[in-house]
Amino acid sequence: MAKKLVIKVTAGADSPERCSQAFTVAAVAVASGVEVSMWLTGESAWFALPGRAAEFELPHAAPLPELIEGIMAGGRLTLCTQCAARRDIASADVIDGVRIAGAQVFVQESLADDTQALVY
Repeated sequence: MAKKLVIKVTAGADSPERCSQAFTVAAVAVASGVEVSMWLTGESAWFALPGRAAEFELPHAAPLPELIEGIMAGGRLTLCTQCAARRDIASADVIDGVRIAGAQVFVQESLADDTQALVY
């Protein structure tokens, strides 16, 4: 079993079920003691901004702000460099603790020993 999990979420409010599934899996993995690195790409990039997760709604799903809090409590949340640039999001704009990094870092993390990568 992989000791580390890298999750890339490409969906946001445009595909709420897929988005929620990614955040749920990441939060459950962190709560289970798995080392998690979650990447916000595409429309999920907006959730790196304060207050944006609170706007997300999906019936019968855990609230996105709570899932993000759980992920950040024991994992890492990364915003894609290009996705941030396309949305004019700067490092000063994001939630405390969110880093901005690019494809090279994603590939490095994904190919590390004992790591499983998932894309939603």
